[in-house]
Amino acid sequence: MALLFVLLVFTANAQPNKKPGNTSPKLVVGIVIENMRPDYIQRYWGKFQDGGFKKLYHEGAVCNNFKIEQHIQNYASGTATLYTGVTPSTHGIIDKVWYDRLKEKEVNCTFDDFYFTVGGDTDAGKVSPNKLMVNTFGDNLKVFSQGKSKVFSLALNAESAAFSAGHAADGVFWFDNKTGRMISSSFYINLFPDWVRIFNSQGLAEQYAYRNWTTLLPINTYTESLEDEYLLEKGYYNQWNTFPHTITKYVKKANSLAPVKTTPFGNQIIYDFATELFNSEDVGTDNYTDLVNIVFSSMDYENGSFGPASVEMEDIYLRLDQHIANLIQLLLNKYGKNEIIIFLTSNTSASYPVNYLKEEFKLAVGNFSPESAFSLLTSYLNLTYGDEKWIENISGQQVYLNHRLIEAKNINKEKIIDNAATFISQFEGIKAALTASVLEKGASLESANSEVYVSFKKNISGDFCYILEEGWQPSYKYDQINYTDQSHIPLIFFGKNIQPSIINKRHTAIDLAPTISYLMGIPVSDKNKGNLIEGLFK
Repeated sequence: MALLFVLLVFTANAQPNKKPGNTSPKLVVGIVIENMRPDYIQRYWGKFQDGGFKKLYHEGAVCNNFKIEQHIQNYASGTATLYTGVTPSTHGIIDKVWYDRLKEKEVNCTFDDFYFTVGGDTDAGKVSPNKLMVNTFGDNLKVFSQGKSKVFSLALNAESAAFSAGHAADGVFWFDNKTGRMISSSFYINLFPDWVRIFNSQGLAEQYAYRNWTTLLPINTYTESLEDEYLLEKGYYNQWNTFPHTITKYVKKANSLAPVKTTPFGNQIIYDFATELFNSEDVGTDNYTDLVNIVFSSMDYENGSFGPASVEMEDIYLRLDQHIANLIQLLLNKYGKNEIIIFLTSNTSASYPVNYLKEEFKLAVGNFSPESAFSLLTSYLNLTYGDEKWIENISGQQVYLNHRLIEAKNINKEKIIDNAATFISQFEGIKAALTASVLEKGASLESANSEVYVSFKKNISGDFCYILEEGWQPSYKYDQINYTDQSHIPLIFFGKNIQPSIINKRHTAIDLAPTISYLMGIPVSDKNKGNLIEGLFK
């Protein structure tokens, strides 16, 4: 069997002129759910209907040991890794935001002011995937089919939409926090599709902003979750943590429609938009495989405000289960099971809040305060080297020192970086602080800090980075971040030639791209470092 599999792989890669449609599905649909822990499926299983998650798990190939391992877990880097088959050290998306030394400011990984918004009058469409340094498997599909295959991506966040699509997509759409419309960038399209214009004319986000979020089922039946009035649950703006949720209040507080994304209504908008796409775009109708990526954002940035054990999270997933069931049925009715492949995964996992783990289970976890730690580091550097601005920027868990100042003062750059990293490594909750010079030398994938090495990108990453101990989370005085140290995410395949099975072998996020490429009948990218997932095929 192993020999047959090797021969199949060799044959697929040895036939570059074979049309994808001959043996491949007409349509591949990727469903990505941000911040999804695989154990949500087990927890809510008894309340899921038969046609959604249960159908995928009963009739699909389920990878039980699938992980996304990189230093800074975030939806931008995670999506880029899944869809390119390489780690941040190669694709270049080390975080959603990082510090650009040449521009002397933080830059967003998709912001590009060379392009303009299509479908709106805000700056939210000044986006391109140009900082993504390698192709996605959607890009490779377009090249291999000589442009005949079609690729679409849609999400609530621009980063997830852009990096699941790549550079050559036919349509990429995301939610504009200011207007509530689904928009795009002139990088992808110049003429806004009529069906998207009609969809936006409904003003769905504004309608949802005036609705209360109440539970789908009677609230006393949510026994898989903590009580709604759980004391340690922070809630919206650290004060509103119980049902019903008055979304209008949150929208006014944010001065935008962004809070809608954190409710089930955000996922509802994505579901409705996906349905319109399948009904309006000519996908899955010829002998060239098409790709459609749909990204649901779960609770988005409010994940940390409620946590994986909240009633809010359960309600999100019970409703999402309905959307997935309806999507599957739409695809089966429109194309048939033998013409489609669906894969479902996540671009990030989710951690339990520190206070919950400490108070309820007495685990050895805690909050690390970057503001306090780096205030002390500043004092240390001033005492050691003189009163100057030695730290140029702290972005995520990356620290950038002031190279110009260091050179002007004729200070050994490696020595000051080593001293700063050593100082930070002494704080409680810090597992390690690794300098750029150490990271440039590389390490084996089996090393204790391998996720940092595969995430380091020269000239983009900082002078040193720090890693928190398991269970520890950064806590800022004013800023809210969506932090997780969990790497376990779901992966399920369903559709043409997929064998219902449980795959327990360990796989990582870089294995998705070569596997989907094989299923689509296209060559795997030369830069890809992943392995094909065995056990999927009939």
